[in-house]
Amino acid sequence: MTELGDLVAERNIVVCCGSGGGGKTTTAAVLALEGARRGRKTVVVTIDPAKRLADALGLAGLSGTPSRIEGDWPGELWAMMLDTKSTFDALVLKHATTPEQGRRILANRFYRNISGALSGTQEYMAMEKLYELHDETDFELVVVDTPPTRHALDFLDAPRRLSRFLDHRLFRMLIAPSRGLVRAVNMAAQTFLRTVSKVVGGDVVDDAIAFFQAFEGMEEGFRQRAGRVNQLLAAPETAFVLVASARRDTVEEAHFFADRLAEAGIAVQALVVNRVHPAFVPDLTEAVAAATAARASSLAGPPLGGPY
Repeated sequence: MTELGDLVAERNIVVCCGSGGGGKTTTAAVLALEGARRGRKTVVVTIDPAKRLADALGLAGLSGTPSRIEGDWPGELWAMMLDTKSTFDALVLKHATTPEQGRRILANRFYRNISGALSGTQEYMAMEKLYELHDETDFELVVVDTPPTRHALDFLDAPRRLSRFLDHRLFRMLIAPSRGLVRAVNMAAQTFLRTVSKVVGGDVVDDAIAFFQAFEGMEEGFRQRAGRVNQLLAAPETAFVLVASARRDTVEEAHFFADRLAEAGIAVQALVVNRVHPAFVPDLTEAVAAATAARASSLAGPPLGGPY
């Protein structure tokens, strides 16, 4: 384990993870504040859509762009909340081969429906935002407050899942419908598409196909970006801090998070255990009980029938 002060002073990314109610958001806010106190330009970003981070920092709310928090510290303290939709939009425009291609995708109805709600989108966009703050801004320390659920570490798999999807045969078929092999596959799939069209509507299917066709040529940029994000998570400059409290359920959650990180080849750099009241003398409970009994005995007086 590493001292928290050393992590704040030496690392560029600190990811706080753990179950809800353990003080994870407060820990993220405190670590970011300490970074500013040590003279570093620091931003704390929450993936959790609730207002916990804003409340911890005494703010009315947070937006999808960093907001500076004024204070008497020598560094800078900024805070923001992940905006999945705007992050996805910016990524599309960044990797589009032409401005027209980017505008066509953003205007597509299928894209507008999935960009903020598709399973796994939030996790990948969280990692995209983390990479952007680290690599494309001048922030010296990025502190991440993850969601308080067992899915909080799904962003570890998000870059790999995206890469697998981009390499999948179905995706390749959808973005290149004019190739001979694809035409044969499309002929075989026409019955399926007609059935889907009856259920969800032909316009929905047409929009989906148009979206994937418009995506052609952009997949390599997304694939390379996903690889760089994955490398950043395992880099020495990134530290994972596990936050828990002394309750059976949160301890079990802490074991779960630690196992997930270990599976990804990532070590927990620090452990924060909240809501623990230390015993300042050995056997404090027994000592208090003995003192209480002695005090009660002295106040009781002599036994009935005894001498006065």
